[in-house]
Amino acid sequence: MEAECEEYESVLLVIRECYVYKLPPRTSSREYRAAEWGDMEAFLWKGRLRIMSIGKRCIIKLEDGTTGELFAQCPYDPETNSVEPVRDSSRYFVLRIEDSGRHAFIGMGFQERSEAFDFQVTLQDHIKHIKAEKEAAENAKVAETKPKKDYSLKEGETISINIGHKNHHRKSNSNPNPINKRLETNDVIPLLPPPPSTSSIKNKHNSSLSSRNKISRSPSPNEFDEFGEFKEFKEIKE
Repeated sequence: MEAECEEYESVLLVIRECYVYKLPPRTSSREYRAAEWGDMEAFLWKGRLRIMSIGKRCIIKLEDGTTGELFAQCPYDPETNSVEPVRDSSRYFVLRIEDSGRHAFIGMGFQERSEAFDFQVTLQDHIKHIKAEKEAAENAKVAETKPKKDYSLKEGETISINIGHKNHHRKSNSNPNPINKRLETNDVIPLLPPPPSTSSIKNKHNSSLSSRNKISRSPSPNEFDEFGEFKEFKEIKE
């Protein structure tokens, strides 16, 4: 089962067009420069690039874009110089290709910087995935070596659970506040009537004024009696 998982293949990235260049002889250990490769239009080969994941291995394949025929392949290993970026451009790299136990170095580049970015990110993601799997396997081994804790009850052992008093958080019934007492007994608090409307206040005010006018202007029995003075004079004379 483990061998089958290691041989599982998946395609991590496909770039439809890349270019291969012949490298000049290296005279020093300094970093590669794409400007030293000569005319960039005079490339050695043009085709498709695929990054394959085979188990824990990562292989960069250069293939014919039409037939799929393999031109060269580069086993990617971050611990070695299998893939090196050049110093003077972000679109060109140096690959260490292998075939039948032999190896050689070639220049490889892309037309777009976005393609070169995807190329680098895919390789980094593969390494992160492999490291995560390795750490998970190591943690699993450490967990297996640790003695397992026995949480079962031994003979004669018991468990006591303190639930607490039921009325621990209830308020005392001796609360002198009548409002709190009413709330505790779940009584319904009567609602106050709504405030009177403006029209009702106005009508009430007008009615009050009318009543006052009637009271203030109520005549006395002799106010409109044209003989009132005569009656008073007659009574005095007599």
